[in-house]
Amino acid sequence: MSDYYKNLREKVGNELIFMPSVAGIVRNERGEILFQNKGNGEMWSLPAGAIEVGEAPAEAVVPEIWEETGLIVIPKKLLGVFGGKDFRYEYPNGHKVEYNAYVFDCEIKSGDLNPKDSETAELRYFSPEDMPELAVPYPKSLFFQKGNREVYFQWNEQWLDNLS
Repeated sequence: MSDYYKNLREKVGNELIFMPSVAGIVRNERGEILFQNKGNGEMWSLPAGAIEVGEAPAEAVVPEIWEETGLIVIPKKLLGVFGGKDFRYEYPNGHKVEYNAYVFDCEIKSGDLNPKDSETAELRYFSPEDMPELAVPYPKSLFFQKGNREVYFQWNEQWLDNLS
């Protein structure tokens, strides 16, 4: 946890905070997607992390994936932007967050699967058809978008009803 988030947590405790974050879809040669298991009772996740003060989302995804996987990646495309109450999460330590997540399609430039931090217990590639249940509810269609040119974002027509 960065000094910024430590300082914020000292002020608000476990209360819900907004957390701008990034996640990367990293594929191997067979098109399987890399997922991370932290080994602390949380479900599987994409390699991901918080955007730090002063970082652009595409800038933030590179060190987050490197720290959690040992891979140096290049973000090639913004696949989706997610947030709202469906992306609230409570960590095992009680900290509550609501992610605003930018998900990038990333290409491996170099490196080996060898996490640089202690957040990763297991890394494994899964086919999109056989993915594990994830800690946050990314739509399954996101993982099948390899050739799609559109950026996915949440939309609900009922949001228009809130304006009247």
